[in-house]
Amino acid sequence: MNEDFVNDILNRLKTGELSEYYVKNEDFMDFRRVLVKREDFKHFRGIGQRGGDVLFQYLKEPRS
Repeated sequence: MNEDFVNDILNRLKTGELSEYYVKNEDFMDFRRVLVKREDFKHFRGIGQRGGDVLFQYLKEPRS
């Protein structure tokens, strides 16, 4: 996963174009590396799935 692709997905989650995005275990570290650099990092929630995959959602209120 390249940085532009991940930022596009994160921006689409933020605008509501996507309600959630499923990240496979093997892509998680690339996805996370881009996510943690963002100012709105705390607005994203990752829900762990079986096998190490993660389902990401955008929250209007930042998590604590």
